Amino acid sequence: MQGSLRPRSQLQPRILFATPEMSDFVKTGGLGEVAGSLPRALRRHYDVRVLIPGYRQVVDRFDHIPVVAHLPGHAGIPPCDLGLIETGDGLQVYIILNAELYQRDGTPYGDAQGDFHDNDLRFARLSLAAAEIARGIDPSWAADLLHLNDWQAALAPAYLAWSGVRVPSILTVHNLAYQGLFPRDSLGRLGVPDTAFQMDGVEFYDQISFLKAGIFYASQVTTVSETYAREIMTPEAGCGLDGLLRTRSAQGRLAGILNGIDESWDPRTDPHLATRFEADDWKGKRANAETVRRQFGLAVSRGPLFAIVSRLVHQKGIDLSIAAAEAIVAEGGQLVVIGQGETRFEGALRELARRHPASVGVHVGFEEKDARRMFAGSDFLLMPSRFEPCGLAQMYAQRFGSLPIVHRTGGLADTVEDGVTGFTFGEASSRGFGGAIRRAFDTFGQKKRLNAMRRTAMSRSFGWDNAAMNYSALYARAFGNGHALRARAA
Repeated sequence: MQGSLRPRSQLQPRILFATPEMSDFVKTGGLGEVAGSLPRALRRHYDVRVLIPGYRQVVDRFDHIPVVAHLPGHAGIPPCDLGLIETGDGLQVYIILNAELYQRDGTPYGDAQGDFHDNDLRFARLSLAAAEIARGIDPSWAADLLHLNDWQAALAPAYLAWSGVRVPSILTVHNLAYQGLFPRDSLGRLGVPDTAFQMDGVEFYDQISFLKAGIFYASQVTTVSETYAREIMTPEAGCGLDGLLRTRSAQGRLAGILNGIDESWDPRTDPHLATRFEADDWKGKRANAETVRRQFGLAVSRGPLFAIVSRLVHQKGIDLSIAAAEAIVAEGGQLVVIGQGETRFEGALRELARRHPASVGVHVGFEEKDARRMFAGSDFLLMPSRFEPCGLAQMYAQRFGSLPIVHRTGGLADTVEDGVTGFTFGEASSRGFGGAIRRAFDTFGQKKRLNAMRRTAMSRSFGWDNAAMNYSALYARAFGNGHALRARAA
């Protein structure tokens, strides 16, 4: 999908980007990165504002947050104030202010005991706030289009439809596996009409599905790579929503738009690296490898350095990486790991490091500066995800000259070219993964070919401009050809 970023009229269309997380304040994964970058890429051509909940990590950044509107309660959804702040580069961000709902320890979604028990209310409040901004609750600014992200904001187009207000909306699905499922008895407190609890509505196997509601009611649905858009229309990857997604696709209302990465992922300028470098400066890359080896307590080595920078969960194929580690060490390679996740994988990785202290280093946790150093220092990135809607680590790695070894799925298939910028395999198994790792070892022994692949990988930009153009074309489609923006004062 291609399109022009020129605005549709002299008045810039107003886009509200509603998201449960944003990298400026809080992030748990790729969605936070997208929410920190895409609105900024779009705002050169649109009047873009972001809407996020007022978590403790957000509110504590400010001495004072000006309140621009009061959001009334609705059914069991509590009232809130709506604050508005401006980031250092001028991006305006709405913040939903309700300490009881949002200012808690843990992640935006839960703590050590699990998900918060009232996540239905917490994120219905986010969805309803987006709908209220579209309806003009802030007298100085009303959205012409809602760009909603994941299940946490997906009820917004439904709330608009139930109130009889027509405002175009885009729902971006970052991971279909997370649907926002809640018991049927939440209907009343969420203000969901009984008539909407049906197949053509919010009902999903006798539960309420926030994500299904968004897919059904939104003007357009996107996901974060072209391959993943095709995959989720199959029973194998559709998580029970493949039929509805095939319908939306047949209507011309489902698209895959690949995420990007921001300009900070550049080894020539990154301040976190031991040595900054560029393509063909392989001495500089080796200096970063030596730093990573020292950081993890590994032996000096002339063999390849493999890295894992990932959540340590089944989806990411961590079990496949653990199974491959012994062969990597036996062939003279080394492995460094940073991430956290399932206890069983954390324990298995620590045991690997205990058995091979000179060859395997593991840090359970995550610091972005350490991740950047690992991309810069490693020769290969292991990323055998069973499914991957988009993925960002494989893009970061290529920019830093680390060749990804990936399962050919979702955004991995769309961003890694086999034998050119990395290595791909088709079967999510130890056999398929092992074959790709053997090819990586062979390439490491052919320095001319290795450096040519590194050079090509580092030339890939993966910037946000292309995604911004594609979203612009989709916004135009959502508005409709010739459809005038809502009348408003200039």
